[in-house]
Amino acid sequence: MTSEQQSDAEVRIRAAMQRLLAGTIPDGLKCDVKSLCVLAGVSRPTLYRTYPHLKAEFQRLLTGARESGQQPDPRLAQIEHLKGEVTELRARLGRNAAMLADGETFRELALSRLAAQHDEIVALRQELETVGKPRVRQLPVRQG
Repeated sequence: MTSEQQSDAEVRIRAAMQRLLAGTIPDGLKCDVKSLCVLAGVSRPTLYRTYPHLKAEFQRLLTGARESGQQPDPRLAQIEHLKGEVTELRARLGRNAAMLADGETFRELALSRLAAQHDEIVALRQELETVGKPRVRQLPVRQG
């Protein structure tokens, strides 16, 4: 490889690095070394043997971007966002299920109390009708 070819390849590699780190990633590629080689038009062995400093620089810049909260690959950023959303929705679903269970428990307790009150009213009415001197007396009807 002539020095002119090496220089040309280095320029293509740097341009591909900038493109990937800027987030303009063609379909089917990712923000990784393999995609860097594809965009630059160099083989991976050539990148590893001839341009290890560029590979190391790319990985350093990529790691720095990720650590600072940036995600050069918008698809990966969207995946992370959606994972967070799924986690939140699962938490909401759990809270809703707990509220539903509490509501069901309350409903059962209310029905049980209503049934007990109904039974007591029926028993008091029967006592009123059958016993000569009942413990319960009938209230006067309110007028007005």
